[in-house]
This record gives sequence, structure tokens and C-alpha cells, in this order.
Amino acid sequence: MRDKLSELERCGVEQTVVLRFGPQLSSLSPQAFIDDVLVAGLRARYVLVGDDFRFGAKRAGDYAMLDAAGDARGFDVARMMSYEVHGARVSSSAVRAALASGDMELATALLGRPYSISGHVLHGKKLGRDLGFPTMNLRFAHPRPAAMGIFVVRVHGLTATPLAGVANLGVRPTVDDAGRVLLEVYCLDWPAQLGNDAAYGHVVRVDLLAKLHDELRYPSMQALRDGIAGDVAQARQWFAAHLT
Repeated sequence: MRDKLSELERCGVEQTVVLRFGPQLSSLSPQAFIDDVLVAGLRARYVLVGDDFRFGAKRAGDYAMLDAAGDARGFDVARMMSYEVHGARVSSSAVRAALASGDMELATALLGRPYSISGHVLHGKKLGRDLGFPTMNLRFAHPRPAAMGIFVVRVHGLTATPLAGVANLGVRPTVDDAGRVLLEVYCLDWPAQLGNDAAYGHVVRVDLLAKLHDELRYPSMQALRDGIAGDVAQARQWFAAHLT
């Protein structure tokens, strides 16, 4: 771990460093985390942590220990107080819980913006086109997204103003047995000037605004087509209610 961090430092450019929380990192003692990660790896000069910050194996390290280490090893330590929304403390756990329950309004309030997913638009099987609802496909990197289901969405990156849409984030149980997570977005009113294939290769950001329902397994392709049509109608109703 120390070698990897030192290699980044030798590059001489600013980097965002993300350490995967696995057995190696979780087993570090608090002192080893300070010595190997903060001092030797990152050569930290200023460390900002939350007011409930704990670190090291079994969460044995706390702010007081980190502050004392900073005095001894030459880096400043400060802590940021908790932020609350409607009396609830904002945390990653609270955001994940809101997303898991489909409460996108609460997730938006906690984040200060809609929960969004960005990625390149990829070629797919063109099944949506055959069903009469052509979609943009974004591969989702993680096997277990924080939110899954059918959502009212807004798409950024293709036109000057965002496009209204409805999306499926999940494994598409009716048509895909591989269990791969995919974000499929159908824009309610596709701009004619873009053409049918203009989105491929573009990076778009999809804001998840409201959850309509969980994924469903339909008994036939006609039932799937009817289900998508119902989702589209609900999405139009949502936008009509929230834009007036």
C-alpha cells in the first residue's frame, strides 16, 4: 500500500486517491494508518475529518489520537461538524438508506442535488427500439447499485437543456438472464435534430428524480411493452405536476 501511494506522489501531479476498503486496509492499526497512509504515502500536511471520525482496525483510532499524531508528525488536523437536514444528520449511511427505500426526495435533500449516474452511452441489443421505446444504455460498474427500479429521470449532456425521461436501473429480469446491471433511459420527447444514433459514445448524466416502482418480470414481450407504456405515462404525469 505504501509503495502504491508513493508512486502516485512521484508522478508530480494532483491526484484523487481512493483506497479500496478490503482486508489489507481494514486490518491496519491506527498507528499504521497514520504512518503508512497519511505520512509515508500521502505526505499529508492538512487532514480534515468528520466529527465522528474513527479509523484503524476495530475503529480504535479517534480524533484525539489523530490530532496528537499531527502535532508529533507535522500535519494539521481539523474536524468538520455534522450537517443536518430537517433534524436528520447527513451521512453516507442515511443517503444509502434513502436510495434503498426509493425515497428520492429525501436523497435529494441529503445530497443537496438529485442522485445521478454518469457514463458513456453504449450500443445494446436494440430491444427497446423493437418495442417502440428506444433507450440509451449505460453500463453500471457495481453489481449492487444503491438504488434499483423504475425512475423518473432527467438527462444532461445531449442538448442545451436536460431531457425528461424514464429509466430502468437493474438487471432487466424479463429479457436478461445474465444479471448484469444496466441503466436504460427512454427520453419522453427525443429531439428530432439529434437523429436516432446521436447519443452513442456521448457521456451523459442521468438524475434520478422519483421512483415509480421496483423492477417487474413480465410474462410476455407484449406485457413488457404495455408496462413500459404505463411507466412513460406516469413519468409524463410526474413532470406535469412538478413543472407547474
